[in-house]
Amino acid sequence: MLATLLLVGYGFLASTPLAQALGSACSTPISGGTAAAGDPFWMQNIDHQGTSAFNPDPSSYQVFRNVKDFGAAGDGTTDDTDAINSAISSGNRCGGGTCPSSTVTPAVVFFPQGTYKVSAPLIAYYYTQLIGDARVPPTILASSDFAGIAVIDVDPYIPGGYGAQWYNDTNNFFRSVRNFVIDLTEMPATSSATGLHWQVSQGTSLYNIVVEMSTASDTAHQGIFMENGSGGFFGDLVFNGGKYGMWVGNQQFTVRNVTFNNAQTAIFGDWNWGWTFQGVNINNCQVGFDLKTGGKSESDQTVGGEAIIDAVASDTPIFLRTSNASTSLAGSLVLNNIQLNNVPTAVGVVGGAVVLSGGTTTIASWGQGNVYSGTSSSYSFVQGNIAAPTKASSLLSGGKIFGRTRPQYEDYAVSQFISVKSEGAKGDGSTDDTAALQAVFSKYSGCNIIFFDAGTYVITSTLTVPAGTQMIGEAWSVIQGQGSAFADQSNPTPMVQVGASGSSGILEITDIIFSVQGPTPGAIVVEWNVNSPTQGGAGMWDSHIRLGGAAGTDLESSECPSGSDSTSCFAAFLALHLTSGSNAYLEGTWVWLADHDLDSDAQGQLTLFSGRGILSESAGPVWLIGTSTLFSLASEHHTLYQYSLVSAQDHYMGLIQTETPYYQPSPTPPTPFSLESSYNDPSFPSGQVAAWALNVQTSTDIIVFGAGHYSFYQNYAQTCLPNSDCQSQIVNVDSGSSIFIYNLATIGVTNQLSVAGAAVIPASDNVDGLQSTFTVWTQ
Repeated sequence: MLATLLLVGYGFLASTPLAQALGSACSTPISGGTAAAGDPFWMQNIDHQGTSAFNPDPSSYQVFRNVKDFGAAGDGTTDDTDAINSAISSGNRCGGGTCPSSTVTPAVVFFPQGTYKVSAPLIAYYYTQLIGDARVPPTILASSDFAGIAVIDVDPYIPGGYGAQWYNDTNNFFRSVRNFVIDLTEMPATSSATGLHWQVSQGTSLYNIVVEMSTASDTAHQGIFMENGSGGFFGDLVFNGGKYGMWVGNQQFTVRNVTFNNAQTAIFGDWNWGWTFQGVNINNCQVGFDLKTGGKSESDQTVGGEAIIDAVASDTPIFLRTSNASTSLAGSLVLNNIQLNNVPTAVGVVGGAVVLSGGTTTIASWGQGNVYSGTSSSYSFVQGNIAAPTKASSLLSGGKIFGRTRPQYEDYAVSQFISVKSEGAKGDGSTDDTAALQAVFSKYSGCNIIFFDAGTYVITSTLTVPAGTQMIGEAWSVIQGQGSAFADQSNPTPMVQVGASGSSGILEITDIIFSVQGPTPGAIVVEWNVNSPTQGGAGMWDSHIRLGGAAGTDLESSECPSGSDSTSCFAAFLALHLTSGSNAYLEGTWVWLADHDLDSDAQGQLTLFSGRGILSESAGPVWLIGTSTLFSLASEHHTLYQYSLVSAQDHYMGLIQTETPYYQPSPTPPTPFSLESSYNDPSFPSGQVAAWALNVQTSTDIIVFGAGHYSFYQNYAQTCLPNSDCQSQIVNVDSGSSIFIYNLATIGVTNQLSVAGAAVIPASDNVDGLQSTFTVWTQ
């Protein structure tokens, strides 16, 4: 019931028939789920053969854990705290404040239907997925005597020292929680009851969660508490009651489809460099968004940028208020398509001042902050209407930016899944699984859901995933390319082809990591060719490209320490290529060339080389939501660029995040790669000594709704950071493209935006904390 409630209005449900796929060899196409009404979620009863290939003892290490096998009762009265924490922690996992990070102790901790009473935090160790039954999400009930920071805690504080925690908040990767009701209502209203302490960074997600809190006038309950980190994505959440639905501070984040009912404050923003909210519903709250603003230095960092699109607020006195009434720069605020129903104040200031009146109305496009256009370096400070983006119809559903939750196949029976290990793939990190995996796709794509049991699946030639495929991993199953097929950067070769060239149909990828065992300088890690005739039907969720920095990659600190500059440390030619005939929905995707070693206690910096991050030549529609290169979609550390759009059309990019390679400008781009005209590589004007974060050429109807582009180093030193001159230019748009850029933040950069290689927007005019932020730039 809960899953259906949260998914309504966001594309089609996960159980929608997906049998129209083309290109499959399937003789009996799958036509929907066949699970009986009383069946548990398929994940409970599927054979669990997952392994961690590079664990010290992979044969005995347990990836999948059912909390009931560890003694949890789920009866609503038994205290299940110790049993659940045992299920999470067993197996010498990475936690306790003694292990900074690890990829070799992954765990899926599964909760069958039921009510699990707890009296202390459930501590999610590094690389953990907490997953409830998606058919009838279980309830985690906080007892009246609950003691601790939150019901689910992903970064515990260590007793005896403020700020001392288990994990570095900017290295708290690979976490997922989904399919739960978290109930705080047995706790006293005045207690600091919290649903989730979610201090995380990239590769993390929350999905399909309801938090129940007190609605008393003196309630102190809160749904999410996030005081720091470098995220991240979550979506499809409901918060009922509470003093705060969400209390958040994080460098950057993307949020999609969240609902707040009867809260005093739906969202309190303590600080950020930039957040994007897409699809917010606020009902009968006192304040929708309450933002701490006005800080203009690193020591007084407040909310730098807030971009909100497609929100509906009803019966709420104030939609948004800030804590600072300055008529000069006081953070960047962008509102687009905000529907108000009985909301007297649209934008106000703490203390009562009204900046924008509300009522029952729709705010089409309104902003606060510095506004630029064309090639002029002059700006206007605006508190008023701003240029509205051109939204291609292909990007919209019901007048809003289309969104689609991750497929979970909750209505599918176990018999409708095919395990790649049962079909002969080993996933042991050494066996060549290319032929076995290709055979699985050839036989079962479009017929069954293809289940990648946890493991590392080595491929030595191009693996083609046919249109029609629906595939899902377990604890981020890894597909890892290696060998001579990917060794020649003058002859780049796709590692994984998502759809053959020109193919059309449904294609879904969830919980997969694409990786390499280096050196692989000729690898196009993922080439995305498929074009879905169904809106958002070709998509990828909670799946990442991770190059180096993990056990089994041969691209770790022992091979590629900082400054090594070794030819053995080439990780890829191109990470992700969206080809001209493709379309794609990518949500919560991180495209990371590792800057440090996740499996070393020292977490030493690395020198690795990847030529290009994300290249999109797609005619659209393309949705990039919560991606990192870093993109929420994030993309990081690639030599020439993190994002490049060339002859692209109809793209929505919701909070794209990037970081420049730490080694640059030694060497400067394109070194150690060569410019390739066949891949439309960008030029680098005189004085440009570092990678582009975003490069746009001859592209139309592009919306960047939130961006964070950071340059923290020059040749691994940060002496450039205080003067913001780690690199001169970082975002480049040619004069022939049509693009709207909102809420763009940069760090360590002299000029925030260039047109045709000439700097236009100086960062010094937009300082707003550690970062500089402008509100709007239009062509």
